[in-house]
Amino acid sequence: MRAWKRWQLAVLLVVVPVAACSPTGSTPPAVDVSGEPGQAPVVTYVTPLEIGSTYRETIWEGTGPELVDGGPVLFDFWLEDATDASVVSQTYDSRPETRQLTREALGEDLYLSLRGQRVGARVLQVSPASSSGSANFPSVTVLDILPLRASGEPIDPRADLPAVTLGGDGAPSIVSTGTDPPSYLIAQPLIRGSGPQVGTLDTVTFQYSVFTWSGEPIDSSWSRAKPESQSMLDLPKALADGLLEQTVGSQIELVVPPSEPMQITKSLEYKDQTIVLVIDILATRTPTSEG
Repeated sequence: MRAWKRWQLAVLLVVVPVAACSPTGSTPPAVDVSGEPGQAPVVTYVTPLEIGSTYRETIWEGTGPELVDGGPVLFDFWLEDATDASVVSQTYDSRPETRQLTREALGEDLYLSLRGQRVGARVLQVSPASSSGSANFPSVTVLDILPLRASGEPIDPRADLPAVTLGGDGAPSIVSTGTDPPSYLIAQPLIRGSGPQVGTLDTVTFQYSVFTWSGEPIDSSWSRAKPESQSMLDLPKALADGLLEQTVGSQIELVVPPSEPMQITKSLEYKDQTIVLVIDILATRTPTSEG
């Protein structure tokens, strides 16, 4: 897996003092957020922005599942220093962030901003400077909550491939066909999403489960409650070929014969057997010219 820079979201946001929304009767900060879903926001305000207490606003409601307290949350963020509107950190040209929806993982302030939201929501958080730690500046943060499972148009399954069934959280299981496996790579969409296509240089965020051809589970990101994010250049060729030009929101059933090397994580390699992967594509990002 390509080494990558960890953003300092935890340090920058967790240490912000605990605060509720602006007190009744106080004037909300004059911050305008525009931009389309799936794109980096455009944030406009007059600097330096005076912030007395943390303010939260749902820019638009989500239409997906409600976030589960203590469960995983996948989100993009855009963080600015409100003294001069400089961008401190953001994920829109790299990969989204995965955390648990707990106070311990997010800090009180960010936890309160995300709690009760639904997938697809865009949330604004405006916070004063912290008196300790490294977040010693007033901040403006925009958060986009991303799905943790595929969603889109169902595709009729192939009868010669293992049948895929989904649990309540979206985690897949398969039922064997009872026949001999194919000797070649098969990439069969099960759900076709409406998002952007995966490109050859992209960094892709995805959920995956790996099974033997007979249906025995081997490995799954669902059990770790954390999707994978990897560059297409670092993925095994079979997996990269299966993801290429598929759309975000799609679910793919990938049958990989023993002739194809396959290793998704450093600790797990699948040798000398036909394996079946069920992959939910959650996000894809094309590297910028600067990166």
